Amino acid sequence: MAAVRALQRPSPKRRNHGVGRQPRGDGPIPDRDAATHPVRHSHPGRPMMNLHLHREIEKLKTMLLSLGTDVEEHVYKAVQALDERNGTLADQVIGSDEQVDRYEVYLEEECLKILALHQPVAIDLRFVIAVLKINNDLERIGDLAVNIAERAKFLAGRDVLDVPFDFMGMADKTRAMLKKSLDALVNMDPRMARDVCAADDEVDALNREMYGRIQKSMQQHPDRIDGLIHYLGVSRYLERIADHATNIAEDVIYMVDGDIVRHRADRYRPRQAGQPRAS
Repeated sequence: MAAVRALQRPSPKRRNHGVGRQPRGDGPIPDRDAATHPVRHSHPGRPMMNLHLHREIEKLKTMLLSLGTDVEEHVYKAVQALDERNGTLADQVIGSDEQVDRYEVYLEEECLKILALHQPVAIDLRFVIAVLKINNDLERIGDLAVNIAERAKFLAGRDVLDVPFDFMGMADKTRAMLKKSLDALVNMDPRMARDVCAADDEVDALNREMYGRIQKSMQQHPDRIDGLIHYLGVSRYLERIADHATNIAEDVIYMVDGDIVRHRADRYRPRQAGQPRAS
């Protein structure tokens, strides 16, 4: 009878040791599905493993594009707040930074999980590495948008300054670079990415011109130094956003072509016909 009672006992429930657990923090975080569980590695080339890996990569791409869309909107609002002297809009950008930070951490954890569980190679490995780097660039762009919004909030409470520079022209060029770099990512278009790289020198030149003009204006109007320093900071932040957009474009080129184009004078040139392509 004891043996019969032992057989009738319900089996103990299996404990979940935290696999698939989401990071702490408030705000919308994409749900993980059953494809996140480890795949058996007894047959490394089995189709089921490839299916799970490609599903994870598609989810990673969707998350990255969602973060890029949010950051692009934050830059737009920060510049708009500066142009319209809108402190309320500036506060919206400042308050949105925490969610961008949480999303960036979550996306990095997803990349590390894919590397650990699936051990991707060739173009899949390049994709995950590029996502890790682009993810960091997007988070930094979000921080710079907050910096611009903080300057906009300060200037909104001061007298209007006659700035001797086409600020919005520089801002439009920077936002266009960011948008084009994200479009190149969506379309996996290395030619479009090279166009973004080529546009960076123009924004750098505008930042240098801005510095010279504001320095001259400070000498002529010492009473306006506080406000002019904030405009100088905004110019620097826009130039840094353009640099990060260039980094994203370079990572798209690496992701698609396998070319590392940083620190190369010919990085804007497309691949020549007959030139070998990375696997």
